[in-house]
Amino acid sequence: MNSPILEVTGLTRSFQQGDVTIEVLRGVDLTVGQGEIVALLGPSGSGKSTMLQAVGLLEGGFQGSIRIAGQEASRADAHARTVLRRDYLGFVYQFHHLLPDFNATENVVLPQLIRDRTRAEADERATALLTALGLGHRLTHRPSQLSGGEQQRVAVARALANKPALVLADEPTGNLDESTADVVLAEFLRLVRGEGSAALIATHNERMASKMDRVVRLAEGRLV
Repeated sequence: MNSPILEVTGLTRSFQQGDVTIEVLRGVDLTVGQGEIVALLGPSGSGKSTMLQAVGLLEGGFQGSIRIAGQEASRADAHARTVLRRDYLGFVYQFHHLLPDFNATENVVLPQLIRDRTRAEADERATALLTALGLGHRLTHRPSQLSGGEQQRVAVARALANKPALVLADEPTGNLDESTADVVLAEFLRLVRGEGSAALIATHNERMASKMDRVVRLAEGRLV
């Protein structure tokens, strides 16, 4: 394996419902190497989204160690976590969450401006990514003018806009029909590999998982 971009050790997460403690993650250990694409496979409710939220530094309440690019993230303060997300991570969700008042290019430009790229640089990067995803003719269309598959391609381009070391994807094709999902996944994996990013992709789809470099299974809060 290449040098690790993600190292998770002893990750636990539980929730309290009345007098009952629900253990969602029970000491998860996982390493993802640079440029490696890993499928996180498991049925709905197995804790895949909870694990991605932890790794993505999106919420607290977790115990254990999360190291991103060699930096300990689990005990970082809010500002440091924000910087780690900005500098190292990209996100793709089941629902695209595009900004409806901005066109495809602008949705991919905005995260780059936060990273202090010039508008010209951001436009060039957005155009290149969207064109690579087959959307060169849809650059100025707003989300409402795009199909579901096209919207998810824009979301993929947005996730890769800042050349993240690690892309986290939560059922990225789960809201698409099977034929569209296959096309979007193929383009997503091709682009991630071309960019040299690593990826951790949560899915319940065995066929989808088989297209990745490695599969890990989450069951009853543990990787098996």
